Amino acid sequence: MERIVIVGASAAGLTAAETLRRRGWTGHLTLIGDESRPPYDRPPLSKEILTGAWEPAQVTLRSPQDLAALKADLRLGQRAVALDVPGRRVRLGDGGDVPFDGLLIATGVTPRRLPDSEPAGVHVLRTLDDALALRAALLAGPRVVVVGAGFLGTEVAAAARTMGLEVTVVEPQPFPVRRPFGDRIGELVAALHRDHGTRLRCGVGVRRLHGAGGRVTAVELGDGGTLPADVVVLALGSTPATDWLAGSGLRLGDGVECDALCRAAPGIHAAGDVASWPHPRFGTRMRLEHRMNATEQAMAAAGNLLGDAVPFAPVPYFWTDQYDTRIQAYGIFPQGAEPRIVHGTPADGRFTAAYGHHGRVVGVLGWNTPRQARMLRRLVVERAPWTAVTAAAPALGPAAVN
Repeated sequence: MERIVIVGASAAGLTAAETLRRRGWTGHLTLIGDESRPPYDRPPLSKEILTGAWEPAQVTLRSPQDLAALKADLRLGQRAVALDVPGRRVRLGDGGDVPFDGLLIATGVTPRRLPDSEPAGVHVLRTLDDALALRAALLAGPRVVVVGAGFLGTEVAAAARTMGLEVTVVEPQPFPVRRPFGDRIGELVAALHRDHGTRLRCGVGVRRLHGAGGRVTAVELGDGGTLPADVVVLALGSTPATDWLAGSGLRLGDGVECDALCRAAPGIHAAGDVASWPHPRFGTRMRLEHRMNATEQAMAAAGNLLGDAVPFAPVPYFWTDQYDTRIQAYGIFPQGAEPRIVHGTPADGRFTAAYGHHGRVVGVLGWNTPRQARMLRRLVVERAPWTAVTAAAPALGPAAVN
């Protein structure tokens, strides 16, 4: 291959470019990103950037000198709009195109929105510009409603409460972060937020937004109630950014469907939030929107693009920081998995739990126990029998009825 093109210039795309160069590939490399900013890290956007603990420059992943060392054709502020697989070209929004011998797709995801038009004061959070706009709005001391209580929604709520704002979280599920961790962990997250003054409206959805003078004024709930709001943050999840691949012939289900080598077609691989692949260890197809996976999968996909032919089989790792609590997770947490406490207790605010499914340990969760969670990761790596855990570990316990 003389020309490799990477579409997506965030963590996965940058890591893929660095992997190619580190492996000694010296061909023509093009890195295309639809944002004009150089590659930056996303996890701090919902925490340190929102609260003002970090300046925007602190999320930049590489210095200008490091980027120059890649000897890549950086096409920042350019959007890929179509892929011509037979012609081996990526078409850009400015009418140009870029030829390739090898292609790596790392276009990530886009935030979901409500179906109706959104008045001023309604925000999503995906980019650094999104975070800066939301922070500017929060500095005015508004009443904030966060719609969606997954990781992003609860992190935004925690940041806004840290700033002393009046915050209400609306979630159709009975508990926050119910997926992936289940009701009991969701109940503990709910208690954490209530202890810090966040109002929770779980078990109810949003019917529509109300506005006056072009600005949002309230959120109408599915039960007929309304919540006054000056700022509304939509944390409704994301969809893979694959619109530009329509008509390309690639299989597009929940993302770009790849094989175990992260290969979507000959000479075309995908990595990061946009990639779906069959995980050899867990025997299921998955797509992960986790920061660590962006790095690991990009390295694997770049290596396989160069001919490694090594199946991608990581132990997934992800985390969330909310107030003074860090929740870390290794592995997977399928519906119906059984949790057991293997260290500490929820009452102490420090515990580690293992999750069993089909007779094996498939996941480990640490609540303010980073060292213990990291040590127990081996249970997932070794696919330890669930009986080895249940012999001594008490059940995490059922969630109380809301």
